[in-house]
Amino acid sequence: MVGEKRFRKSIWIVLTVLIGLTAFLGYEITNLKFDYDFEKFFPVNDDETDFFFAHREMFSSDNDFLLIAVENNAGIFDKSFLINLDEFTSELEKVEDVKYVTSITNMEERFVYQSGASISKPYFDFNDFNAERDSTRIFKNEELINTLVAEDAKSVSIFIRHTDYISKKRSDALINNVNDVIDKFNFERTRVAGRTVGQQYYIEKMTFEMALFVGLSAFLIVFFLFIAFRSVWGVLVPQIIIFSSMIWVVGGMGFFNEPMNIVLSTLPSIMFVVSMSDVIHLVSRYLDALRVEEKVFDAIKIAVKEVGLATFLTSVTTSIGFFSLSFVNVQPIQTFGIVMGFGVLIAFVLTFVTLPVLFYLFPGPKHVRKSKKEHFWMKYLVRGFSAVIRKRMRIVYVTIGVVILSIIGMSQLHSNNFLMDDLRDTEPLKVDFNFLDDHYGGIRPFELAVIVEDTSLNVWDKEVLQTIDSVEHYLEEGYGVTIKNSLVKMLKVMNRSSHSGMKEYYKLPTMNRKLRAHRKALRLVQKGSFIKTFVDSTEMRTRINGTIPDLGNSIVFEKNEKLEKFLQSQNLEGKIKFQVTGTAHLIDKNLKYMSTSLIKGLAVSILIVALIIGFIYRSPTILVISIITNLIPLLFIAGVMGYLGVDLKTSTSIIFTIAFGIAVDDTIHFLGKFKYELMKGKSKIYALKRTYLTTGKAMILTTLILCAGFLLLVFSSFLGTFHMGLLLCITLFVALIADITILPVLLLFMYNPKKKVRQ
Repeated sequence: MVGEKRFRKSIWIVLTVLIGLTAFLGYEITNLKFDYDFEKFFPVNDDETDFFFAHREMFSSDNDFLLIAVENNAGIFDKSFLINLDEFTSELEKVEDVKYVTSITNMEERFVYQSGASISKPYFDFNDFNAERDSTRIFKNEELINTLVAEDAKSVSIFIRHTDYISKKRSDALINNVNDVIDKFNFERTRVAGRTVGQQYYIEKMTFEMALFVGLSAFLIVFFLFIAFRSVWGVLVPQIIIFSSMIWVVGGMGFFNEPMNIVLSTLPSIMFVVSMSDVIHLVSRYLDALRVEEKVFDAIKIAVKEVGLATFLTSVTTSIGFFSLSFVNVQPIQTFGIVMGFGVLIAFVLTFVTLPVLFYLFPGPKHVRKSKKEHFWMKYLVRGFSAVIRKRMRIVYVTIGVVILSIIGMSQLHSNNFLMDDLRDTEPLKVDFNFLDDHYGGIRPFELAVIVEDTSLNVWDKEVLQTIDSVEHYLEEGYGVTIKNSLVKMLKVMNRSSHSGMKEYYKLPTMNRKLRAHRKALRLVQKGSFIKTFVDSTEMRTRINGTIPDLGNSIVFEKNEKLEKFLQSQNLEGKIKFQVTGTAHLIDKNLKYMSTSLIKGLAVSILIVALIIGFIYRSPTILVISIITNLIPLLFIAGVMGYLGVDLKTSTSIIFTIAFGIAVDDTIHFLGKFKYELMKGKSKIYALKRTYLTTGKAMILTTLILCAGFLLLVFSSFLGTFHMGLLLCITLFVALIADITILPVLLLFMYNPKKKVRQ
């Protein structure tokens, strides 16, 4: 009775503190900010990242532009269409944050004559328009094809260079203003692509889906809680903990000024379903105890005593799974792991501090306290346990077969990533990007830094220029790069201009006198600002800037290796250094880092969990059994991914660490109850049966809720979120099957408890 009196006295103190903290953190949610910086996905503390930032500082961003494709299926060499296009270009030039606009209608071809005189002639003179003549003139200038004019002559591309490193607010204003201009013109089809467009599209989708998944998750949890406990009490009491956990985590982010990033947009869905595990186990055991105990306080003590340690361990192991993501050398993933790890621990604390208080104040459904009957699950669990014992050898053979097939499938796994990989093929943004990818040399930025290491030379020396020219030829013919901007390209255009625009002179000048003349002319273009976009102030560095189709980084890795071999064959050491860089390259490198760091994180996670289980249960055999049981679902999902051709990428790679941390929960609950029964002096088979019957319901319920919660993510427009939801659902379901089949069989065969047990 003394314990109950103390408990009763502390109830109101606990409630006051909890309500006060929850209200405070609820207010802090209003301070939550959003972080949309995609550059945080670059590798952290990496030499290539530092090199890229220094390179970009010298020149300009390789990714701050928009491409607009304007279609006219009857053909672009139509005077009325081109006049509209010219007006459209002029309107775009007036948009705030637009630096300049390049269109075939505002481009001019320059001619330099032997006398030294020069003229510039626009590609289209609407006072003297001739479709056949003008189209012939354009198509002889190869730098325009698939850059400003599609090869099929049914669309044109407009290049918009906007302010570098533009903020989210100004970025949205830019896109909205560009769309307003587009709406003024009645073109057949207009497609827009670029980083700012993708950013706006992604953020709007994520914001909508985050709200959608919160609502769906809440509905789903209410549904499952009612099915499980068949009472208003069974729905409302657990919901208090779940929503309080959410408020504490999100409010904590606001308090510590930690912004919500792209990866954390899945936080509400994951927190809803993960926090359910602790709640279900404690509520389920409390209701079972309430069926046999007269006093509510005694039922609370039994529930906390029997599931407390196991639930603490499951919370620790789940948080370890999330914390292991800190091994990933990408800041948003690290933040996601840390926030979710602490979120799991917060959910545990709130569950075991708040629920006992609520149990005491609101004892539970009357039909449970009055009837004292066993729950309706019991007969199904009895049948399940009997089947496992009878067919234990069959279970072993099936498990071995599944593992072998999974390993075969896992051997077919590949790592790959596309820029627009996260969107379904039917999404309008991806349709537009794919069109530009197919018709305008690709949308994936390509950047090659050129550094003259021989101090006796600079970028204007003929030897250096000829080397760059040979590299550019390889890039165009062997790599598939559409070069948009480079020193050699500009010199070729100027050389052709100095020979009356004759196509055969689109090549690098061979005479130093010509090179000096072109150098002088380039320095005068746009009052010297133009040349700074591809030659630095020391004239020891330049760049080759272009695009390639979005082929996937596995193919790009192969192309980079071939490029490296080509460069090595040129014997350039100590003279000229070529280095691939740029935003797309860093994201590719990040994925390569991620594969190794996630393996390291998963290995550390498994080791720590194994040590915890080994220490708590003081049995190497239990340790081995638990690891075997929880490696099976990981192997299975890796095999499924291999067979279905699901590539390893950011979204799919993190599944393994998250899944292991969550999947091991049921194993720990099972082992905890099993050891508890053995300590009471029960036989191994009886302890197994009691464990199966008492923990089985909670294991099945939590897995169903987790799976249903994650399954909601398959409705996402983002394929990464879709795969995360589907694969996590499959993994956790397989983990449940393993826990109710192979785990008892392994305990039956491998574990021999000590004969002397504490009574």
